[in-house]
Amino acid sequence: MPTRPIDRRIGVPQPPRRHTSVQAASSRHADLPVASETSAGGIVVDVRDGIPYAALIARRNRTGRIEWCLPKGHLEYGESVEEAALREVYEETGIRGQIVCPLASIDYWFSSPDHRIHKIVHHFLMAYRSGKISVDGDPDHEAEEATWMPLKEVSRYLAYPNERRIVSIALDLLYRNIS
Repeated sequence: MPTRPIDRRIGVPQPPRRHTSVQAASSRHADLPVASETSAGGIVVDVRDGIPYAALIARRNRTGRIEWCLPKGHLEYGESVEEAALREVYEETGIRGQIVCPLASIDYWFSSPDHRIHKIVHHFLMAYRSGKISVDGDPDHEAEEATWMPLKEVSRYLAYPNERRIVSIALDLLYRNIS
């Protein structure tokens, strides 16, 4: 059995080993052109009566099902990831935040009929500054609902494991010094 090459770049996870049938199916996409996408967003936290709440959005996935996720979106030309994160959160939730710190970046691949897409999504921890939660300002009309949810409950509702990991990092940062 051939060995997999070792990728020595820091922060690049090795892909999981796949069964032959999955490899054969994914190899159909190997000859497609590759496109790169970068998005940014994060967790906006508002503390009320000592309880941190996070702003979440609901949107429809490709199959039409509603799924809860963290607000995020594509960078516009000339924007930094921080600027895009603040803008996207505002557009999708109506909330203006202030970046406290970076949390993590999610790196994944998916395919469209004519491209393989390598996507990186940068997430930030943000403090609530102003605004009323609403999806009315979403120019793409992707967000169907936005709500404040207690941060400790957010992971139960998020559709994606990588976003649950982002929330776990935020919780660790916020509660690190509390015994």
